[in-house]
Amino acid sequence: MDFDWSVIWQALPELLKGARLTIFIALVGLVGGMAIGTLVGLVRAYGHPIFNWLCFIYVELIRGTPIIVQVMFIYFALPLLADVRIDPLSAAITSIVINSSAYIAEIVRGAFLSVHKGLREAGLALGLPFWKVLAYVIGPLAFRRMTPALGNQCIVSLKDTSLFIVIGVGELTRSGQEIMASNFRAVEIWSAVAIIYLAMTAVLSLVLRTTEKRMRIL
Repeated sequence: MDFDWSVIWQALPELLKGARLTIFIALVGLVGGMAIGTLVGLVRAYGHPIFNWLCFIYVELIRGTPIIVQVMFIYFALPLLADVRIDPLSAAITSIVINSSAYIAEIVRGAFLSVHKGLREAGLALGLPFWKVLAYVIGPLAFRRMTPALGNQCIVSLKDTSLFIVIGVGELTRSGQEIMASNFRAVEIWSAVAIIYLAMTAVLSLVLRTTEKRMRIL
């Protein structure tokens, strides 16, 4: 079968529409995951043993189950358990938030604990509140160290959005499947989908590499 480039050009508007939704889901999900993950990571590093234990269970539970199982639970099982109906887009975003937050929590914990404890002791000795020590003394150094790992998590979460095809979210992979079902040009359509994913991850990788160079990772 000959490769027909015109098929890609005809499908491109719909594929780009799906790509925009993919970026939206990943972006919103990672913002929420970053907020929750940072909080959980700090509790894991410096929190009370009871809260540390609860956060540990949360992290291990989420990291120990596939994201596709998590989104299926949110979309299909949660309405039965809590009588709460959730639409596919909200389920997709929620699963990215929950899944990414568990991994980000361990990234944050490791980065903060990697900073020498002498800096924390020096900040406390100067009379700074503990939150200011974390924010102004340990935080900047820890953030530099966690940047490469956070970048990797962003790329993983972006690609994980393809799994939301199982609940009918119209992201890039779903768009490709629908177009392919109508024209039966699997080679051209899935090649285009792969190229678009590569383009998105390449741009993200470039931004991350530039950030790492500017921040001089310690």
